[in-house]
Amino acid sequence: MRLSKSFIPTLKELPSDAVIPSHILMLRTGMVRMLSAGIYSFLPLGYKVIKKIADIIREEMDAIGGQEFHLPALNPKEIWEETNRVEAFGDTMFHVKNRDYVLAPTHEEIMAFHAKGVLKSYKDLPQIWYQIQTKFRNEPRPRSGVIRGRQFLMKDSYSFDSTWENLDKSYELHDQAYRKIFDRCGLKYFVVGASSGAMGGSKSEEFMVRSEAGEDTVAFCESCGYAANVEVAASVIASITRHGNSKSVYEIHTPDVKSIDELCEFLKIDQRETAKSRIYIHNEKPVLVLMSGNDDVNETKLAKVLPGNLRPGHPDELKTITGADAGSIGPLEFKHRIIADLRLQDGNNLYSGANKNDYHVGGIDLQRDLPNVEYFDLRTVESGEGCPQCNSKLEVFKAIELGHIFKLGTKYSDALGVNFLDEKGEAHPVIMGSYGIGVERVAACYLEQNHDEYGIIWQKPLNPFDIHLIALNLKNVEMEKAGDDLYENLQSEGFEVLYDDRKDATAGFKFNDADLLGMPVQIILGEKNYKNGKIELKNRRTGEKQIVEFNKIIETIKKIL
Repeated sequence: MRLSKSFIPTLKELPSDAVIPSHILMLRTGMVRMLSAGIYSFLPLGYKVIKKIADIIREEMDAIGGQEFHLPALNPKEIWEETNRVEAFGDTMFHVKNRDYVLAPTHEEIMAFHAKGVLKSYKDLPQIWYQIQTKFRNEPRPRSGVIRGRQFLMKDSYSFDSTWENLDKSYELHDQAYRKIFDRCGLKYFVVGASSGAMGGSKSEEFMVRSEAGEDTVAFCESCGYAANVEVAASVIASITRHGNSKSVYEIHTPDVKSIDELCEFLKIDQRETAKSRIYIHNEKPVLVLMSGNDDVNETKLAKVLPGNLRPGHPDELKTITGADAGSIGPLEFKHRIIADLRLQDGNNLYSGANKNDYHVGGIDLQRDLPNVEYFDLRTVESGEGCPQCNSKLEVFKAIELGHIFKLGTKYSDALGVNFLDEKGEAHPVIMGSYGIGVERVAACYLEQNHDEYGIIWQKPLNPFDIHLIALNLKNVEMEKAGDDLYENLQSEGFEVLYDDRKDATAGFKFNDADLLGMPVQIILGEKNYKNGKIELKNRRTGEKQIVEFNKIIETIKKIL
């Protein structure tokens, strides 16, 4: 492709709305342009990369028996209502005004709709169906470029099986296919246990890339490889053991003390002697959640304990429910359900709110005073805590989710009536799995891992072009012909070539653009070397330059690639 004829609008200045490397580089290299918050147009250079990623995905999905669909993004709302996911997605789902339609954030319902009445027998199973399709989610705070957008391209696939054992096989096929896809794309990734969220189902794993740009947080053990999203991660941490004889409960005046830190400073105690109370509304009923000290409530874990409609209590509700505002709430004399983190189990001589503003109580013995408390793992893991597999220290850091695989089970087949007949003629719901890859996220994660201060560093197979041919002194007719001939010869050898044939651009400008765009090999055709039958080649990744004879150009390029 001739650069003089191409639409590759590079930017010299750093975009003010971009803060992470992939977003900055996508804008600066003309891969994308923002149309609106969270909505991006892929320009020719960027779309060339997206198509290469999609081709790799197709090859690996076809290799495990996948059959490609193309489903409509506009869906009848009633299908989604059958699975209660209109409510589950809430404001994240786009609704078409004055019509009973939605824009699909995913396609479990629609795939199940097409399976219903068609996959009638165990003989029709297993099946793996997939598509690469645009999805829509009304993200309240789109950010990080294409990593978190309102419109995005996704590979979603679905397995249909007759037994749970066969679901295991379909799940494993996807697991292996994903590893091959991300390996071929040149990504450094790891796999973590995760929550299925609004998708539902049982086993769930995420394929992640470590990045400060990530909005997922994971716990990782370098010693044994344990990895989990903090939504589900566990750790080894000391329980709040019983100490001394239990005191009687007593009230303490604590004016203007609202936080655990303020309480510890006021009473000169350790935070492990405190129990923090949070109010949640579960199916319209209040529940008090009790945590040790400054431990954070993990709301994903809490939602598993309290399935259904769950939300934090609003500030104006707290006083009505407990008699106090936030910071003075406690478990004693609370008239509704109380659940507590396992770390607190049977602790004594604890301090908590008194359900009266500006007062706390001490001497709480959970075994004695609150015998009906239910205990669960509710806390969010922190760095430095023990690994649940080997007890080495966990590291907690940010990561970007590349892909997610779920064992859905029969959630959707039950709701939509997708049944098959077994060998005995008995009807059973089809057992499903769901598997997604963010196609644009693959491109963004590649850039996060492959760039330097000058620009992108591409490598096969994702590079838009193999070679960036930089021809100098093109106002010289002889050099112009030499550049054109070399461009044609390189293409005839099967290389994808971006040819900078701009006559008015300076050499420095061309070199800067070449490093910014980052093709694996740069060929610099200069007048001096050309007259000596030689040419300069640069390896973009290493920065190594070499002067080679014209008859060794192809051989040298292949070595670099």
